[in-house]
Amino acid sequence: MQPNSPWRIADFRTLFTATTLSQLGTNIGYVAVPLIAVSALDASPGQVGALATLSTVAFLLIGLPAGAWVDRMRHRRVLITADLARAGLFASIPPAWWLDSLTLGQLYVVVLLNGCATVFFDVGSQSVLPRLVGRDGLVQANAAVVSLIAVGNVAGRGAGGGLVQLLTAPVAIACATVGHLASALRLTAIRRTPAPSLPGGATRLRAQIAEGLRHVFGNKELRALALTAALNNLGSQIVNTMLPVLFIRELGFPAGALGLFWAVGGAGLLLGARCARPIAGRLGYGRTLGLAGLCLAPAGLLVPLIDHGPGLWLAGTGYLLAMFKTGMDNVLGVSLRQRMTSDSLLGRMNATFRFLLTGALAVGSAVGGLIGELTTVHTALWVGGVFLTLAFLPVFLSPVRRRRELPRQQEEPSAKIPTRLP
Repeated sequence: MQPNSPWRIADFRTLFTATTLSQLGTNIGYVAVPLIAVSALDASPGQVGALATLSTVAFLLIGLPAGAWVDRMRHRRVLITADLARAGLFASIPPAWWLDSLTLGQLYVVVLLNGCATVFFDVGSQSVLPRLVGRDGLVQANAAVVSLIAVGNVAGRGAGGGLVQLLTAPVAIACATVGHLASALRLTAIRRTPAPSLPGGATRLRAQIAEGLRHVFGNKELRALALTAALNNLGSQIVNTMLPVLFIRELGFPAGALGLFWAVGGAGLLLGARCARPIAGRLGYGRTLGLAGLCLAPAGLLVPLIDHGPGLWLAGTGYLLAMFKTGMDNVLGVSLRQRMTSDSLLGRMNATFRFLLTGALAVGSAVGGLIGELTTVHTALWVGGVFLTLAFLPVFLSPVRRRRELPRQQEEPSAKIPTRLP
């Protein structure tokens, strides 16, 4: 084991294990909830789009202040509370199903509040990671976490589709509940819980949010990374929002087929995450991001070819390649932005990125549902494919493409915090 390997650190192993359990619950729910809406509640494309929008709109509503709040809190406490909240919300669905009282309204509330908890979990986990492993271990740690997310997409979404098909949706949702509860229990073993690095006070909240925004949008490289990731999320979410309607209602495939298709994307994420570090070591970090986009992004135009027969295989190949690029982007992009940010700004930087990236998911859900409602599901897929294809341009046209190494650790900013955006 290498001297700077994150696996030498007990707290990182604990965080990794807990994230594994949490990702399992998240991905089972990702498949099961829209399938419940489509198959049991006869949701229209617009309603499926609204459900997906509400699951991510929390990042638009509270994403920015969440970064400042997380910088004031004990990270372990944030993560445990978020997992317990998500477990409780999922646990409300099976009894309503069995009592024949489940409605779309309840699903809307569950996914909205679940999204709020996910805001804090995502920002907290990305903010605590550099403090657990140190800056030199970031690439390895991020590669491990992104690989984990990819495996979760394969196992969790595949399991979600299979559980819905074989054991009904309530059982699948119950399994998601158990995943989040087990994650919360595991997180109690983390002992390194850094003290809050920022003072409280409502008058400083706006200034602290503004500092995070200035940090991201005032840096050409961070701005390019944010725009590319947001456009990629926008395209992928337009596609993913319409897939349950296309697979179940229009093509008549079983729920397991949808889970398998999503699992193919997860396999692409996993392969991209595992290849990112060795390829970047040979070509350079920025050049790898640029070339991966140039060569792989056009594969997004194969995804709308989904149909019976060869079209399904072509679409699956395109989705695999597009997600391979996303896996590489996630490892290298997250490592770059963490190394460009001081410890005291990590929460706000991560929150700004999550605001943009997951906000793009909310917009993509709404756009996909609207296009599918007003035109056709395949039209929505073509729009999503175009965004996936063009998403690499901000990074490709920015100074990021010329960067060979990770930047040095950022110095702590001065205590003076700007009160206005430029």
